[in-house]
Amino acid sequence: MKIIHTLEAPEPLGHYAQAVEQNGFVFLSGMLPALNLIEPKKHDFEAQSEAVLNQCQKVIEAAGGTYADVIQVTVYMVGVENWTAFNKVYSRVLGVHTPARAIVPVPALHHGYSIELQVIAFIPEERRR
Repeated sequence: MKIIHTLEAPEPLGHYAQAVEQNGFVFLSGMLPALNLIEPKKHDFEAQSEAVLNQCQKVIEAAGGTYADVIQVTVYMVGVENWTAFNKVYSRVLGVHTPARAIVPVPALHHGYSIELQVIAFIPEERRR
């Protein structure tokens, strides 16, 4: 198992890695839009969605991949009414790529954020870092 880490995504605040790679599969830990201490009360849901998607992209890139390598995304969001706003940002960021996805409405997330992503990608051997 290889630990994946980049300074372009939030540092883990607990006993976990940003991501791990095993046999080409890259598993990102749940990620909040916390880079540069984004304050959730000052940023709307779309801004938080954009931030967390960008951070996940940086971790995937640190492993040698792109969003085209993502095979599954789990989205934890406060307020199912934010589904449409998330779809708008998500489809713009991922473009034509449509990995498997689950959206899980939750009552609250750590530090008052409204969204958290967990991502799985597969990166071919020739591109792994």
